[in-house]
Amino acid sequence: MAQTETPGTEVAPRTRLRWWTELPLILLVYGCYSAGRLLARGDVSSAVDHGLAILRFEQALHLNAEHPLNRLFTREPWLGIPADFWYASLHYVVTPAVLVWLFRARAEHYRAARTWLMTSTFFGLIGFTLLPTCPPRLLSAGHGFVDTMAHYSSYGWWGGEASAPRGMGGMTNQYAAMPSLHVGWALWCGIMLWRFGGTRLTKVCAVAYPLLTALVVMGTANHYFLDAVAGVAVMGVGLLLAPHVMRGADVLRARPGTAAAPAPADAGSPIVSHGCQTSAGERIPRQRESQLSSAAEPDAVARDAGDGTPAPAR
Repeated sequence: MAQTETPGTEVAPRTRLRWWTELPLILLVYGCYSAGRLLARGDVSSAVDHGLAILRFEQALHLNAEHPLNRLFTREPWLGIPADFWYASLHYVVTPAVLVWLFRARAEHYRAARTWLMTSTFFGLIGFTLLPTCPPRLLSAGHGFVDTMAHYSSYGWWGGEASAPRGMGGMTNQYAAMPSLHVGWALWCGIMLWRFGGTRLTKVCAVAYPLLTALVVMGTANHYFLDAVAGVAVMGVGLLLAPHVMRGADVLRARPGTAAAPAPADAGSPIVSHGCQTSAGERIPRQRESQLSSAAEPDAVARDAGDGTPAPAR
């Protein structure tokens, strides 16, 4: 036996996402990311203190993997130069590429994945603002780190101030090291490739990309090990909060101008009073029935005149 739904309880179909609405949203988040990195540029001494505190904590726990990696990348140009290109460009290329791929090939998963990425990014911006951190490459030389991007700057478009193009290093915040969104975004890309890729090659890339990114950010002396851990933690928080963010967005989208669902064609006209029915354009109950009766039977006008006088007999 077929089941029928009560009118008004049907679930409205979800609005289909369009690229011309998604692109401005992605650009907005990227703009917030770029602007947020500039918010904590002033207090250099606090940033240095935070960086040294992280380094001492790692050394106390024997987690200091930055020094051996940085020495290796500095000593071996065939490792250091590709690592600098990796750090300066891939997170701006791979992350949008995965987003576009999800939008085109895995549309049913795109909205949740995009919301997860954006939520985590905003939490990362909060970290940049509240905890400015000096990366290892900007510590004094006595701490044993070499800025590989400055060391190999003649091979790339960047200068000695950051991964920004030459002459534009002053437009970026070099103390936005905690958490590492390079690692966080790479982890997000890896999970998307692992879950929805389907081929063995994508599985390999899903594992290799975040792991290599973590090695690169430490080997180039741009992040501490704990920065990478914090990047993973931020993605975890974003994953937990993304469903709530989507529900909130749905509520806000449905609130303005919500109209009642149209009545089914065979549901009849609404009941007004005492069983009388009206339809669109009618003001008097039973007006429609009177019009129909008058069209079918001319004598009905006299009977329905409203004075209670019976029609004369013929």
